[in-house]
Amino acid sequence: MFNMSGTSYACREARQQDIARMSEIRLLVTENKLTDPGKITPQMYLEHIAGKGKSWVCELNGQIVGFSSAASEDGSIWALFILPQFEGLGMGKALLSLACDWLFSRTHEEISLYTQVNTRADGFYQALGWSRGAEDDLGDVSFTLQSHIFYDKTRV
Repeated sequence: MFNMSGTSYACREARQQDIARMSEIRLLVTENKLTDPGKITPQMYLEHIAGKGKSWVCELNGQIVGFSSAASEDGSIWALFILPQFEGLGMGKALLSLACDWLFSRTHEEISLYTQVNTRADGFYQALGWSRGAEDDLGDVSFTLQSHIFYDKTRV
């Protein structure tokens, strides 16, 4: 259970029955919008729950309002999305921390992700110690994070 700005929420591992809500959230975000909504399939979500990765959801009053997914094969963050009206409450940071910790526990020394340039996410990852890479021709930018930086920032 987390409490940020007077809002209590809980994160837990995602289950197969969460896929429809995760997909809905992915389509409702205002940044990093999919140009082709059919590109991300329910099977891809399932693989990141019970296959090549792991996923978590964030619940507020029993309603899923965000999720993250990590891919173990390449050590990447596959997804991190929060409904726009719940951004800024610490949910993204909590979900990202779960995904990073899981990937680093699987012997990855460095993990990566991609996001669109000049978005809130672009600044969010930089503020958390991720190293910003080069922008590509599609308007995306890569980020990497090394395990020692993650654990230095999360130590109490």
